[in-house]
Order: sequence, then C-alpha cells, then structure tokens
Amino acid sequence: MANFDLMRRLTLDKGGKILLLVMDGLGGLPREQGGPTELEAAHTPNLDRLAREGSSGLSIPIVRGVAPGSGPAHLALFGYDPLVYEIGRGVLEATGIGLEVNPGDVAIRGNFCTVDDDGRITDRRAGRISTEEGAKRIEVLKDISLPGVDIDIEIAKEYRFAMVLRGEGLNGAIADTDPQQTGVAPFPPRALDPAADKTVELVKQWLVEARKRLKGHEPANMCTLRGFAMEPGLPKYADVYKLKAGCVAVYPMYRGVSRLVGMDLIETTAHDTTQDEFDHVARVWDDYDFIFCHIKYTDSRGEDGDFDAKVKVIEGVDEALPTLMAMNPDVVVVTGDHSTPATYKAHSWHPVPTLLWAPGTHMTDRAETFGERECIMGALGQFPATDLMPLALAHARRLTKFGA
Repeated sequence: MANFDLMRRLTLDKGGKILLLVMDGLGGLPREQGGPTELEAAHTPNLDRLAREGSSGLSIPIVRGVAPGSGPAHLALFGYDPLVYEIGRGVLEATGIGLEVNPGDVAIRGNFCTVDDDGRITDRRAGRISTEEGAKRIEVLKDISLPGVDIDIEIAKEYRFAMVLRGEGLNGAIADTDPQQTGVAPFPPRALDPAADKTVELVKQWLVEARKRLKGHEPANMCTLRGFAMEPGLPKYADVYKLKAGCVAVYPMYRGVSRLVGMDLIETTAHDTTQDEFDHVARVWDDYDFIFCHIKYTDSRGEDGDFDAKVKVIEGVDEALPTLMAMNPDVVVVTGDHSTPATYKAHSWHPVPTLLWAPGTHMTDRAETFGERECIMGALGQFPATDLMPLALAHARRLTKFGA
C-alpha cells in the first residue's frame, strides 16, 4: 500500500499531470478454451499503441484469490489498503449522490426489487427500471417516519437508492437484507454487533412500511438494503499526495469513494456516454493535477454474461481515447478495479490488466497489444493495486528521493 507517512514526506506539490482511466470489471476470461478474453477480442488500436509505448502488468486488488467489491477495489487503486480502510457501500452510494454522511449517521444502499405474492424475490433489480421510474418510488417512501430519527432518501441510478439515518445511538453494524438470489424472501435486518440492536429495530419498522407503500408499484414493489455503514474518516489526496484531484464518473458509488478521499466531483449526467465523460475530462483538465475517469458498462455487460457487449464497450472506450490523449497527459494509467468475466457473470479474483504510459520516464516492454496474455509478460509484473499511486507519482516526477 502507499505508506501515507512516507508519501507526505516525499511528495512534491509540482510535477506532471496524471490520468487514471478505470474500465470497471475490465479483466475477463475466454469463452472457449484457448480463445481470447473480452479485452483481447476487442479492436483497440489506441490502447494497443499505449501498450507498445508503455509498460504492462496485472494488478491484484485485494489479495490473490479474493474477489473484491467495487468500493475496496477502488480504494486500492487510490493507494488505500482496503483491508485497513473499510468503507461500507452505503456511505459510498450516499456521498456519491450528494447526501451528507456525518459522524454518527448510518448510510444505506437500497435496491428496488420485485417480489411475488408470497414475498419471494423474482427479480433482484426490478427489471433494471430507469432512474426516472426509481425516483417515482422514492417519492412514495420519502415521508416514512421513525421515532427519534431523521431520514434522507434519494434515488441514485436506475433501481438503486441511498438512505441516511440521523439520530442518537445509531450503529451501522447490520447485515444486508439482499439474499443475492431469487426465489427466496429478503433477509430480515440482523445486528452484527449488539450496539446495532436499536438501529435494527428502526430499520425493520421502515421496511414494513416500505413494503406497504410499494405494493402495486411493480416491477419495483419491494426493496432490499445493503452496505450499512458509517463515515470512515479517510486521509485526503491533497494531504497525502499533494494533488488537486478530480473525478469524472456517472455512477454514484464511484463518485462517493472519490469524494471520501478528497476529489472534486465533476458534473456529469446519468446519460453521459464514454465520449461525454472524456469531454468532461478535457473541459476541466487544466484545473487539476490528477483526474480519475470511470467507465461503468464493462462491468455491467460482464455481469450480464454478454461477452460481445463487453467487447463493444471496450472498443467504444478505445475509439474515444484520442480525446484524452489530446490533453497531453504526462502519465496515463489504464486498468480496471477488478475482473468481471462474462463467462462468470460476477466479480472474480483474477488479476486485472494494467498499462502505464509515461513517455521519457520508463522502459517499454515487449507488449504489442493490451490484453491479459500480454500483460502477464509485461514489465510491471503482477503487483498490488495499491502500488499504482506511488508508481504514477514517481513517473510524474512528484516524488523526491528517500534518504541522503
């Protein structure tokens, strides 16, 4: 991990500009033995050029063999050891859509879902309803009240929403109510620590009322609650890296983790395409030392099990890439937060393809294209994702030497 005490001592407040481009769930697997992965199958002349001119490798988000969630995987990319700095999904989702999460609050991520007459889940994502349809359901829930608690609830994106509970004696040590499968009822909220018993009872009351109000609002006629969490107090980018950092991301969770580490959130819309996002980066590029740009749909298509659609997302990123390269960044890192093979339909433990492009400050390797097999043989080797920020800073000449 980036040793923050060491970083504070060595980082300089001047140097090159860094771009971190993250294609969520980038890593993949062949759909037939010996065939190409999604990244290898994609036509990516621009990424292949960066691979030839840069260095490649495979990053390990958590530890070998462990499939990461998106929150901890992004923390690792930002240099924070996710086993030390744990953030619940609720805080990420809530802060990502602009809800305040203060010490003592409990933040929760919610998913609208579809249940049958017996209360069993038939669709965990309510048919992936639109954000507009999700917002209509939020209006139905907004005036639910709990004794001694203030509630903020807002739509996030599509079937997802975020909720913050504020009051005395609350605790976020609560298990998810999403069973992660269909054909069964949502789990009742359960305290993971006796200190959360009071909060569990309040959440139970809220869920009873929510089910009453959502009845008849198919396909989003119920909801599950996930990622119960409290504000973690992370060190900030400006402090540990001396960087003015910005985030361009559409989905709230990624905006949330960026905000928690001190990045500015660049205004986007829920309908922004990859080209739109890259145009946002170009618009603010001169104002920042570091910009993180996040592409979501590589992950979504992988979770859908749609190999060809994931390939098309990667090709779309490659097609728009000249917009970013025209800004003349000093360091470009292209990677994913984790792997989401279409054949697996879920986050997996496989190391993530990574390339680092920094003309004049690194040795090229023998990679001819950007893909898993080429990365296996690349100069970066297999390394912890937490090493990326120190590497990027070093190549941007933002680190002084250690010792005399």
